[in-house]
Amino acid sequence: MLVTQNHKILGASMFKLCRQSIRCLSQQNFNQTSTSHRNVDQQEVDRLGQLAADWWDPTGPIKALHSMNALRVPLIRDGLIATGLVPKEQIKSPQVLKGLTILEVGCGGGILTEALARIHANVVGIDPGEQVIQVAQNHAQSMDSKISDRIRYLVETVEEHSQNNIGIYDAIVASEVLEHVNDKVSFIEHCAMALKPGGSIFVTTLNKTTASWLAGIVVAEHVLELVPKNTHDWEKFISPLELKRILNTFNCSTVLEHGMAYEFWRNHWSWCSRTDVNYAMQAVKQTDPS
Repeated sequence: MLVTQNHKILGASMFKLCRQSIRCLSQQNFNQTSTSHRNVDQQEVDRLGQLAADWWDPTGPIKALHSMNALRVPLIRDGLIATGLVPKEQIKSPQVLKGLTILEVGCGGGILTEALARIHANVVGIDPGEQVIQVAQNHAQSMDSKISDRIRYLVETVEEHSQNNIGIYDAIVASEVLEHVNDKVSFIEHCAMALKPGGSIFVTTLNKTTASWLAGIVVAEHVLELVPKNTHDWEKFISPLELKRILNTFNCSTVLEHGMAYEFWRNHWSWCSRTDVNYAMQAVKQTDPS
């Protein structure tokens, strides 16, 4: 019994030390690089900027992002209902997310941002790309003002945004973004920084497997040309296990993990049990015991 208890104490101490080490490393990196866009690949920003004119074409080069809303919106809506942030009287209402504030990191031209605003969330969309933010703003202005009034767009990184918005959001969404991020520890840390305790981080991204390399790069970019070449770098992909470890480091406990399957021949997404290519995750921020 004594040995078991000692092991538990040692394990807890090692976990705290690991958490502190990751936080210190991230903070050192932040201090050394100030608020520069160290997590932004300018070539990727420029590549997405070239798609700006076609961003809102549901049959265009990013049609898969449009059809992905069929999964992403219910994921966020139902996830926030499940964690108790949605009042009971709103659950079956068209205004289901009324009163909740969401930050979408890497919002691009606003495909998901607008969809969340339509179910009455107040959404802040941030992206380092000026061209895509301009597209998002222009499209929002063309809509019903009752929807556009719930949207605000900013040309910022999450590292910049979180410094002045600590603990204010009910949810943080990073959809199809993490696979383009260099420093994932810093990225998740600053997402968690902007999140309220009890709030959720929602991520959709690509696993780091042979299957994701074949499907996400070889087939999608080079064989079927579903997305422009060089859109993805397999070295930046991340496994669900590694993502959960980083989230846990910043007091965010994973409550949901789903595989996602894309049928390119009919531009259709569906949930599946396999997570070896695309997957979605929800993590809830806990109260920091310290």
